[in-house]
Amino acid sequence: MADARYQPKDEAAELTEFRATVRRFAEAEIRPRAAQAEATGQTPRELFAQVGKLGWLGINLDESLGGGGADKLTEMVFIEELCRVNAGIAGALMIQGGITAEIIAHHGSTEQQEAFLRPALRGEKIACWALTEAEAGSDAAAIRTTARREGDDYVLDGYKVFITNAPIADFAVVHAKTRPEAGRRGMNVFLVEMDRPGMECVRTLKKCGNRSSQVGELRLENVRVPASAMLGKEEGTGMNMMKSLMASGRITYGARTTGVGQAALEKTAAYVNERRLFGERLANMQLTQTKLARMAMHLDVMRSYTHRVAGLYDRNLDVRAESSMVKVFCSEQLQTILFDAVQLHGGYGYIEEYGIEQLWRDGRLYTITEGANEALTLNMARVLGLVDRA
Repeated sequence: MADARYQPKDEAAELTEFRATVRRFAEAEIRPRAAQAEATGQTPRELFAQVGKLGWLGINLDESLGGGGADKLTEMVFIEELCRVNAGIAGALMIQGGITAEIIAHHGSTEQQEAFLRPALRGEKIACWALTEAEAGSDAAAIRTTARREGDDYVLDGYKVFITNAPIADFAVVHAKTRPEAGRRGMNVFLVEMDRPGMECVRTLKKCGNRSSQVGELRLENVRVPASAMLGKEEGTGMNMMKSLMASGRITYGARTTGVGQAALEKTAAYVNERRLFGERLANMQLTQTKLARMAMHLDVMRSYTHRVAGLYDRNLDVRAESSMVKVFCSEQLQTILFDAVQLHGGYGYIEEYGIEQLWRDGRLYTITEGANEALTLNMARVLGLVDRA
């Protein structure tokens, strides 16, 4: 019987063992909840605490802060195995244990880490990353949310869109301008509890894919927070904080896309080995075999490149360009994989019960979010020194 599951040949033994552990968890705890989560658009809140208890929220953060103490490569295996089962739930957990936790771990005070980071890593408080605005997506410096100083407080006003976990969050990592006239040099980051007066998730968005993660819009109207809610001690440091973490986040897209692609390959291989056409199995046809082989080939390259860049990151090397390459290359290769997966399913690829259309919808997100591929490619050319700076 055909078996398209990934069988690592060159992973360290402990990493392969960890992969198996995460896979068992994902199959036992996430898959049974996935169908209802997709149908209702509700992220299973209890999973945050379950994953936190295992030390997998903030898996690559220092153990002294409540993290898992693992390296970036281990995090890639973790993410891939979660996305193989359900990309939406994985995305909700990654926002929690990824960039929101990382920015507090790297730039938060001891008091902020105690009040926000540790409960988040235990899954007791749910976090959201409130950066994007209607006119500030890839151009983060264009945000219009402001934070004006009033005595010992800051007062925040603005509107955020496309915020994962916003409808269920206990607090938000909010990007705002303390000095609007300074552009990107006037940004700061604030930790804001969702129950503060004037802070509200006013809309939950219905999405094409990743429906098991909840995404909403935040309105901030005269939201008053103490000055101690700001990360760092100086105004204007927010952009540098964010930029230092973007490479970390973009590398994860290699694992996310590989996980979704792996699921597509497994489903497609199982289908074509059962489906009969013109008196024989669809899998016996040369074109089918060629498409399956190319899907596997793309996945192997995606996984290998992601792991290579994760290794560079673990060595504290500058991977600004490489992280963007991972995100762009893997997300675009995934589109090819998913196209062929749907095509090989024929009309059934368009039917919900076969699950392949969900992967198609889920995977489409990755060329758009956390920097559109077109914007990243332009910046990549500059970082690599391929074009002269004006």
